[in-house]
Amino acid sequence: MNFVEELSWRGMIHQMMPGTEEQLKKEMTTAYLGIDPTADSLHIGHLVGVMMLKHFQRSGHKPIALVGGATGMIGDPSMKSQERKLLDEETLRHNQEAIKAQLAKFLDFDSDAPNAAEMVNNYDWMKNFTFLDFIRDVGKLITVNYMMAKDSVKKRLSGESGEGMSFTEFSYQLCQGYDFLHLYREKGCRLQLGGSDQWGNITTGTELIRRTEGGEAFALTCPLITKADGGKFGKTESGNVWLDARYTSPYKFYQFWLNVSDADAEKYIKIFTELSREEIEALIAEQHENPGARPLQKRLAREITTMVHSEADYQAAVEASQILFSNNTSETLRRLDEKTLLQVFEGVPTYEIERADIENGVSLADILVEKTKIFPSKGELRKMAQQGGLMINKEKVADAYAPASTAMLLNDRYILVQKGKKNYFLLLVK
Repeated sequence: MNFVEELSWRGMIHQMMPGTEEQLKKEMTTAYLGIDPTADSLHIGHLVGVMMLKHFQRSGHKPIALVGGATGMIGDPSMKSQERKLLDEETLRHNQEAIKAQLAKFLDFDSDAPNAAEMVNNYDWMKNFTFLDFIRDVGKLITVNYMMAKDSVKKRLSGESGEGMSFTEFSYQLCQGYDFLHLYREKGCRLQLGGSDQWGNITTGTELIRRTEGGEAFALTCPLITKADGGKFGKTESGNVWLDARYTSPYKFYQFWLNVSDADAEKYIKIFTELSREEIEALIAEQHENPGARPLQKRLAREITTMVHSEADYQAAVEASQILFSNNTSETLRRLDEKTLLQVFEGVPTYEIERADIENGVSLADILVEKTKIFPSKGELRKMAQQGGLMINKEKVADAYAPASTAMLLNDRYILVQKGKKNYFLLLVK
């Protein structure tokens, strides 16, 4: 597989240094991509870079994931308007291990193949580098004029906040440039991959390699992903969409991809899956013929949820998504964990009732009319039940005066009430 050709048709190349493709055609090449370790999980904003590494390995080349333990202590000024909080070593190490576990779902770290992936942490070679050694051995190689010309620096220096830029952040590109030089020397790394906002930092590295080693190194960046409506990719009302189920459940993760626009689905399925060009073109044609069936969104959500989580998590997310639109889902409803249950019924009116009422068999009529006002009268409740429009936990209830029981409880504290086809209410048992 030709890496540059593969990324080109997927829309994943923004800038590429001359000679990059020729280098990749010539021999197995080592490339690295830096990952910010400020959290113990990646989010979907990282996925473009991760997929670049995945395609790179699939093309027969060797990927290195660099966790920026040292640079994470500084903070990259690229595209940032403010300096960020710094992390301690213990937190960085924890985050590194968590990130490697996630990357292992995309990259082969463990085989004995010559292009097996590696993970490195720049803290390991920067921690013993004294300030005097650094400015003597590295700082003298790059002029201030060269550093000031970078877009990331110019943007901060002319920023509206008027805060300017600290020396710490100004020195960031030298630190990242040194990473490239170190990996060039120690690992034979000839290429750095990254987002388009990293171009200035990456080329500082290629310049360091040229000046110190007389060597040739290369750069390739991907475009920053945007939404068709101009909104920021990967952000929801509740924040980032994380790869870790503790922060974003598989259900929420699946829903994010399922609900992207048609235009975004057509772009994202090329970037975030391994599907072939022929498969994707067939799906796009199918989408144009019958957009209501949303084949692109469904396949995108399936591929990426399975890759990040598992086939079982994908199936559970599909089942959970169907609960709102199907009546034969009481068993599925009972299998949902509390977090997913609350996400499926997010925004549904919720009423608190006493556990004693459930344990003592108070009638549904008393609970739904007098204690919660879900129904305005017992007469209307009785009529709804007789017409088959009253459901408890997705099961029809014909007798409005049936007693409540602990057997109705979901996760030992919820009861789902359905009034007609579309009106849901959640009872929280205290």
